[in-house]
Amino acid sequence: MAKKKSSAEKRHRKSEERRLRNKSAKSAVRTSVKKFVSLAQKKDPDTESALKDMIKKLDTAAGKGIISKNAAARKKSRMQRYYNVTKAAQ
Repeated sequence: MAKKKSSAEKRHRKSEERRLRNKSAKSAVRTSVKKFVSLAQKKDPDTESALKDMIKKLDTAAGKGIISKNAAARKKSRMQRYYNVTKAAQ
């Protein structure tokens, strides 16, 4: 049986740390999107602040390379359009 290389062990350890960090950031983005959508459906006055929070989380994740910049832009565009439609319906 061959010996494990210490550099391979470190590489595995670091990749696991990054995976957990990325998973947490993606989860935070999904949670903020769900929060925004639920507030928009209820016509809650806090919807605008939830939208700003969601956009901030998307931009942060895109800046760190966790999600692609195009995916973040697409999600922001769709949510902004959804916000405008629900606000106009009020």
